[in-house]
Amino acid sequence: IGLRLHEPAEFRLQRCCFSLCHPPHGTIPAVTSGRYKNIKIKDLYARFRVIPGLFAGLFFFAYAPGAAAIEAEVPGIVLDEVPFEIVVSGVPAGASVRVDIEGRQYSATADDAGTAALAELVVSGSGRAVLAYASGSESGTAELRVMPGWVSLLPAFTAIAVALIIRSVVPALLLGIWLGATALHSFSPKGAAVGLLDSFQVFVANAVADVDHAAIILFTMMIGGMVGIITRNGGMMAVVKMVVSRAQTAMGAQVAAWLMGLMIFFDDYANTLVVGNTARPITDQLKISREKLAYIVDSTAAPVVSIALITTWIGYEVSLIDEALQGITELEEVPAYEIFLQSIPYSFYPILAILFVFMVAVTGRDMGPMYTAEVRARNGNVLSVDEDEESENSDTLEPKPDAPARPLNAFVPIIVLVVALLGGLYATGEGDSVRDIIGDADPYKAMMWASFIGALTAAAMSIGQRILTTHETVDAWYGGARATLFGMIVLVLAWSMSDVTTALNAKGYLITILGESIPAAWVPAAVFVLAGVTAFATGTSWGTMGILVPLVVPLAWAVMSVNGMTEAGDMHILYSSVSCVLAGAVWGDHCSPISDTTVLSSIASGCNHIEHVRTQLPYALLVGLVAIVIGTVPGGYGVPPWVSLLVGGVVLYVVLRLRGRQADAEASG
Repeated sequence: IGLRLHEPAEFRLQRCCFSLCHPPHGTIPAVTSGRYKNIKIKDLYARFRVIPGLFAGLFFFAYAPGAAAIEAEVPGIVLDEVPFEIVVSGVPAGASVRVDIEGRQYSATADDAGTAALAELVVSGSGRAVLAYASGSESGTAELRVMPGWVSLLPAFTAIAVALIIRSVVPALLLGIWLGATALHSFSPKGAAVGLLDSFQVFVANAVADVDHAAIILFTMMIGGMVGIITRNGGMMAVVKMVVSRAQTAMGAQVAAWLMGLMIFFDDYANTLVVGNTARPITDQLKISREKLAYIVDSTAAPVVSIALITTWIGYEVSLIDEALQGITELEEVPAYEIFLQSIPYSFYPILAILFVFMVAVTGRDMGPMYTAEVRARNGNVLSVDEDEESENSDTLEPKPDAPARPLNAFVPIIVLVVALLGGLYATGEGDSVRDIIGDADPYKAMMWASFIGALTAAAMSIGQRILTTHETVDAWYGGARATLFGMIVLVLAWSMSDVTTALNAKGYLITILGESIPAAWVPAAVFVLAGVTAFATGTSWGTMGILVPLVVPLAWAVMSVNGMTEAGDMHILYSSVSCVLAGAVWGDHCSPISDTTVLSSIASGCNHIEHVRTQLPYALLVGLVAIVIGTVPGGYGVPPWVSLLVGGVVLYVVLRLRGRQADAEASG
């Protein structure tokens, strides 16, 4: 902004203000990045006599004696007996900072910037509490709102319960976000009103404004647009006919979808969207329910990516492990990647989930709500009743009547998409090996590039062969992208819910109530449950890993040290604990209706989201229970993981044979 200084102008820096006086004709064009930010002078146009005064003022402003007033940054709310953190600023470098909360004393030393972070602060009760802080002769107070810990879980569990009851996720998520925003203000009429406005203006807006979130939205819509084009130009129908001629049974189509999920192992989002959109016409043709397709897609996305050696998850996982190891003297020299590799055999849930999908596909047996959905599909209705009524995924495209049936018009854009994604991962990563490069890559940038190139390829082939005109191609792209709109709304609301639970410190509360001292052999099982509950309540596996890995690694090592179990033969507890963070996060994601990957699976499969969650939940709970009882707990006592995997696979097969029923037999009967 341009400032013409007709009167003294105040420059603010840590609450110290100084005036620069100029005659009316002195003009300073400047820009500011926002309120309470420094004004950066870019150019100066003024008479000669103004310049000395300006520089004298700036010199005084920069080197004026005195210190900024001490102040503390505190959270909006704190939970009863749940640790929280504050930051005190405006103190001299190296000075001691003291904090007192209800008689509990804490201290820290300020860094070179004059700030001191104090963690693990605790306050009891509920209502209001006064936090006093001081450094030298400077002091101050801040008021804290203290709430019971269970309130932090109320928004997420309310949203989940309402979604399962009314079978509509949008109003349930909105209600949960509103409840959380209200809790951040106060449970009063005014707090409810402000919380309602903040639900949209703060949390939804922040979810959309996030760069990575925007990349996922654009990537998903671009993939949908590409699918719209290859459907309209006849390529997808040609693929369907070709595959149907080989996979002529429901079992063959389900196994084919499972194999496609294994092949696209490098990214869960790409896996979900490509497999779901590609397999859907095939499964519809063979009368497989959309719920079954969504289950296959969801259970071969994150589970496959989480245990593969070259994926977009690797860099994130290994970096978290490496940071956690730095605080443990005995493990500082151990490569983080080695610990990750050693933990893979203990990832019982992802491995058993992939195996169980194959069992369900091969045997043709289903249980619970999935069986009902499959019987309905065999009778000719692959869509759920609710989906027909709500028309949430009613945007469908048909091939152009005179379009030639050429499989290459679908295969080439999909292959280009996959190759471009791999190329993008390679181009955006760094390292000495392919594994390191892809692990360090920027998956969001790579997905953006790949989806755009894939859509352009589909459009160019359609226009170049004169199958579609330019206008028809744009309409086809728009029709495909529009089909993802409802899912994107749900996804944005799920991200908003995650932000609400973060602001309420739900993860800290879960860690507090579940992180008590336990026997060393039971640490992995406790970690698995904690990670599952956290991912279920927050809807994010990456967020769960980010908060738990730095805590679980030191916790597991501390418990092992106390019990004298730090030898090489005891390292299975550490490996299993690390794997259980990841496995539990994937399990919680599969059970949660507010998980982003669960939402994307519904979108890609064209399935009603609540029906997908309702039909998948029994399978996820069964596999999770077997993973804990037969895999994680025995693994804590030293049972080799291959034994647990073998026994767990047999148990799952026996349960499926005894409890499952074949939809084909019921439909024919």
